[in-house]
Amino acid sequence: MITLTRRARAREDALAVVAGAASAAAADVEAPPVVAPDLSAAAFFDVDNTMMMGASIYHFARGMAARKYFSSRDLLGFAVQQMKFRMSGVEDAANMVTARQAALAFVAGREVSEIVGHAEEIYDEVMAKRIWSGTRALAQMHLDAGQRVWLVTATPVELANIIAHRLGLTGALGTVSEIVDGKYTGRLVGEPLHGPAKAEAVLSLGRREGLDLARCTAYSDSVNDIPMLSTVGTGVAINPDSALRREARERGWQVRDYRTARKAAKVGAPAVAAAGVIAGGVAGTLAVRRKIA
Repeated sequence: MITLTRRARAREDALAVVAGAASAAAADVEAPPVVAPDLSAAAFFDVDNTMMMGASIYHFARGMAARKYFSSRDLLGFAVQQMKFRMSGVEDAANMVTARQAALAFVAGREVSEIVGHAEEIYDEVMAKRIWSGTRALAQMHLDAGQRVWLVTATPVELANIIAHRLGLTGALGTVSEIVDGKYTGRLVGEPLHGPAKAEAVLSLGRREGLDLARCTAYSDSVNDIPMLSTVGTGVAINPDSALRREARERGWQVRDYRTARKAAKVGAPAVAAAGVIAGGVAGTLAVRRKIA
């Protein structure tokens, strides 16, 4: 487990507040549903292994590898790293910092429109078929009730917005990168939208949109999202890792598992938390030896 000094913990908490506020401010909000809008209630869905099978940033990385932004060997290197994490469930601070820096180096100086254009294509080619139909139906249930639905993810907000819009949802809260003159600077605003930062984003958006969080619902697969699940009135575990399953049992949260028994056994350990922690570290880890376009 990661051990932090009191000063480091205070700094992480401050960055989480900044990241949450930035994510809420950057949220692309659609108009409320036309059917009997219920503007004080909303639903918040994690993406990786909750709305989508696997890690969205990994699927994005595959698409970028196909476009020669980096090699298949780099992609394989990350796949091995992710599998090690899934087996151990341990977040290594040094590896997270390295991956985060590499991720930022990957986009630094690139046009936002370039990356967004590729992301739209990659969603249609790779991600659309990996949406969990059961989770999508839950999101539609909230929409049909007149409630707004947001994705909340460590994935870059540009990619998160594409996923939300393709699914017909209200919008997305994601990791915010600094942009100047239409290009990424290679710096984040705050930190990746992970763990406590997700809760801060929900709180900030709730204040802005006038939500009654006690009437809201949040869905996730990961124990790392307990802060977000605890921020709203109803937490639901979707395809949960073993730690979240235990926590859900203790708290009386509903559990829904859309995996087959065989798949569920394979992902008993935390499945995609590594990708969430580094908010783009999948692409970043691969980008250490990226090809210059």
